Amino acid sequence: MKTDKDFDAVKMMREIRDKHHKEYSKNPQLREERLAAIRKKYAAKIKNQETANN
Repeated sequence: MKTDKDFDAVKMMREIRDKHHKEYSKNPQLREERLAAIRKKYAAKIKNQETANN
């Protein structure tokens, strides 16, 4: 399938997914480390939102 789009979001997401799959296949602990960092980063934001909504 050939497209002439300037920006193909689906293709970009597939490439990102494939890249992450390769990284995590080589190092499964990396996924857990990244998820923990994301949870830590956004936990404070979510907590602040819940406080503001109450």
